[in-house]
Amino acid sequence: MKSFDVIVAGLGAMGSAAVWRLAKRGRRVLGLDRLHPPHTQGSSHGRSRIIREAYYEHPLYVPLVRRAYDLWADLESESGKRLLRPTGGLMIGPPEGVLVSGARRSAVTHGLPFDELSASEMRSTFPALAPEDPVVGILEPRAGVLLPERCVEAALDCARRRGAELHFDEGVVGWSPEEGGVVVRSEKATYLANRCILATGAWLAPMAQATLPLTIERQTAFWFQPLAHPERFSPESLPVYIWEWEPDRFFYGFPDLGDGIKIARHHEGESVSLDDVRREVGSEEEAGIRAIMRRYLPDGNGPLLDASVCLYTNTPDRHFLVDRHPETSSVLLASPCSGHGFKFAPAIGEVLARLACDEEPEFDLSPFKVRGER
Repeated sequence: MKSFDVIVAGLGAMGSAAVWRLAKRGRRVLGLDRLHPPHTQGSSHGRSRIIREAYYEHPLYVPLVRRAYDLWADLESESGKRLLRPTGGLMIGPPEGVLVSGARRSAVTHGLPFDELSASEMRSTFPALAPEDPVVGILEPRAGVLLPERCVEAALDCARRRGAELHFDEGVVGWSPEEGGVVVRSEKATYLANRCILATGAWLAPMAQATLPLTIERQTAFWFQPLAHPERFSPESLPVYIWEWEPDRFFYGFPDLGDGIKIARHHEGESVSLDDVRREVGSEEEAGIRAIMRRYLPDGNGPLLDASVCLYTNTPDRHFLVDRHPETSSVLLASPCSGHGFKFAPAIGEVLARLACDEEPEFDLSPFKVRGER
């Protein structure tokens, strides 16, 4: 059997970042993926992802996303590719709603710069948006857009240049612990490694060979041509945004990066299994998002240009899952991200690399454990 220091199964956002960080440490790394990343069957596609710092989900994510900003810059420098486009970001909703109060709390806790805008100030400053009183917006300057396919390609290219061995169209079919390591069986061969990282996203539960509290949620995203005033939707005129339009119900969107205005709901998708994912977007789903646009982005509600499906792999509390396997320390489980993880990929990749090298991570991972209070 060919042997490695670390084998990484799954080369989407987290897996590609992990092989890059491990290769940068000089480790002998093998990356395996059942498809050819970046691809459209999982969670690391869709042309754009939001990166934001005033993290409404919990202040504990702020140090992690700060590290991610640094590492995205490192990956840009090493790959020679532009991966992040700053636009600023707006968190819009009731003043004491989950979104605005959470973003405000993270900003205050960590001393982040932000402005709080009234609905009238948002309408004046960002005329593409039509917020209604009494909602407010938390405007943060460092937020922006990541280009997910390009990010995954850059991490894999840099890992390969540093000596990582990458096998596409070669899925893992099983693994078993060995003394001091793990045997990994793929569709084509059997390998030996000191450590194995399972970063297979929606495929993690069956891959882990353990009971994990994970559910898969089908999500849809849409791209529209502006109906009027296209200049209001340019990256210079419109930040990325998340909008709590009803209590604990969210949609999010992007300026027009050249392929239309992207908009999607955050959660509320149907629960699916890997065998029954509907890959086509239905007319009733388009009608639902258009109803939101008519009210809140009326000038954006033009012809549909494209639509796509992606998968959220959710934990019960929607925190990440980054931990050692409950039955063997040679295997690491990596980050089903509940729909908000892409921005953290290089920081999580670094955490996984440290764990695979039996080093302590620099961040508090206690909320991300497999077991315990979630």
